[in-house]
Amino acid sequence: MAGKDEATRERLFTRRALILGGTQAALVSALVGRIYYLQVVESRRFHMLAEENRVSMRLLPPQRGRVLDRFGEAMAVNRQNYRVMLNAEQAPNAEAVLTALGEIVPIADVDRRRILREMRRRRSFVPVMVRDNLNWNEVTRVEVNAPDLPGVSIDVGQTRFYPHGAFASHLVGYVSAVAENELTGDPLLELPGFRTGKSGMEKVHDAPLRGRAGRSRVEVNALGRVVRELDRQEGVLGSEVSLTVDMGLQDFVTRRMGEESGAAVALDVHSGEVLALASVPAFDPNQFTAGITARDWEDLQRDERAPLSNKAVAGLYAPGSTFKPVVALAALAAGIATPETRVTCEGHMDLGDSRFHCWKKEGHGALGLHEAMTQSCDVFFYEMSRRVGIDRIAAMARALGMGERTGLDLPSERGGLIPTREWKLKTTGVPWQQGETLVSGIGQGNVLTTPLQLAVMTARIVNGGIAVKPRLTRELTGREGGFVPRQGEFEQIGLPAQHLERVMRAMDAVSNSPRGTAFKTRIEQPGMAMGGKTGTAQVRRITLSEREAGQIKPEDRPWKERDHALFIGFAPVAAPRYAVAVVVEHGISGARTAAPIARDILLETQRRDPSRPRTTPERVAETPRS
Repeated sequence: MAGKDEATRERLFTRRALILGGTQAALVSALVGRIYYLQVVESRRFHMLAEENRVSMRLLPPQRGRVLDRFGEAMAVNRQNYRVMLNAEQAPNAEAVLTALGEIVPIADVDRRRILREMRRRRSFVPVMVRDNLNWNEVTRVEVNAPDLPGVSIDVGQTRFYPHGAFASHLVGYVSAVAENELTGDPLLELPGFRTGKSGMEKVHDAPLRGRAGRSRVEVNALGRVVRELDRQEGVLGSEVSLTVDMGLQDFVTRRMGEESGAAVALDVHSGEVLALASVPAFDPNQFTAGITARDWEDLQRDERAPLSNKAVAGLYAPGSTFKPVVALAALAAGIATPETRVTCEGHMDLGDSRFHCWKKEGHGALGLHEAMTQSCDVFFYEMSRRVGIDRIAAMARALGMGERTGLDLPSERGGLIPTREWKLKTTGVPWQQGETLVSGIGQGNVLTTPLQLAVMTARIVNGGIAVKPRLTRELTGREGGFVPRQGEFEQIGLPAQHLERVMRAMDAVSNSPRGTAFKTRIEQPGMAMGGKTGTAQVRRITLSEREAGQIKPEDRPWKERDHALFIGFAPVAAPRYAVAVVVEHGISGARTAAPIARDILLETQRRDPSRPRTTPERVAETPRS
């Protein structure tokens, strides 16, 4: 019995040993298999993961492309930016180091708080920028005192620089730090110190100007500290943008506007290329690149002359008498203004209970379209607009490029306003009144245009009725390709040549006839004569009591209550090539204030002749004010 029990126990032990051994063998096999899988099958993947933990890929910001004028003159470039950095790991007492550094280079209290805050947030070995855009004297002082400034070092980067400063600020625009609403997931935008275009051409062509980021492969330790650089691939330089502007002419126009507030535009009447586009006063875009102070920003915003606004494309003005060529063409197209049509001006026109005055109190007498345009008779154009009607005037204005954006590649352009009966009823719910037609006929009332639209209107009249459209971008060089052609051929407006010729002859007489309103500011150089039209737009309505009592001299009124001065012109008269529009805010008189500026611009434009081809880039010398 005992032997039988012993045999049973032995079999049970053997069975259990086999089961245990089999289990152990299975576990060992599984372990060996897993080790084989990890070490052999998955070795490449885990090697890559380990390498990724050891090797860090970092983006390198590319250099931003330059902005050039039509002849290769630099309008926006990059230059070295010296920055002073502080490494907390190497500075046992960061606050003491900052205090000592502040005696060498100025550090504002707000910057000091920012630096200390960033040092607390970042790892100790990550440097923090203390100040950038240091001049050479500041750099040398920091370097000389470096032994007494532990953790302080000078770093060299790139910053945007605008050589012409305020003279091209509204054209080129400026760059600044990336705003939160601009983040699109592009890692390039998240790089510290990266900047994007905020206005002007910098904004329009921001993407091609940025270029393509480079990369750097660096070896890091477990804490993330860089041990060494393994590989480096530099970024691709951004595309160069060439504009249609002649920077020498742009400088001249801006200087010629002087201390006035307003805008001037010069363009090629055949190609639509904008040769100069000035808005004054302006601002220095380099302030924004370096980081504008709160006080400077407030000063710019509070300035009643609005230096931040591009008045050439966003300023809305009543065109005054510069609108009369539009009414003249509308009257000619309707068959109302014939060679025999004459209107007698007695100094005013009555309509119902209202009286509409001419600028010449004693009147102009009987005159036709040519004389009325030459002498800028308001009564003649009151009568023409009454006969033509506001809707036909509006249709002609739109055909000449007014009442809507011209399509110029600037983001701030506004469309203006050309009123119609439908617009009035839809906007106010009140029917259009005939008196409003008379006021609109001399460019007052609800009519609003931009200086650019006035230049385009002039170009379309003198180029044979071609619906030319303005443009600023001439060429993109680099990754984005080459010459930027205009969008197809320009269409014909459909105006008879004889109508355009009559209006051009009248505009010629404005400047070159002794009775013309701009005769005193004519161009006398042979072959360079200009034609044009003066305009004075009321800012404040003159009351009947003021008129009867004898109004105060315009110069004695507050600046804000003085009339705007305008002039549109073209040259040369024999074969028009260039058109110009000048608006001087509160300049009182178009003939006295705006016309001389336009004359000088047209004269300088013809002297420079920007439309001529030039094969090699030429640096344009600074042009003195005439």
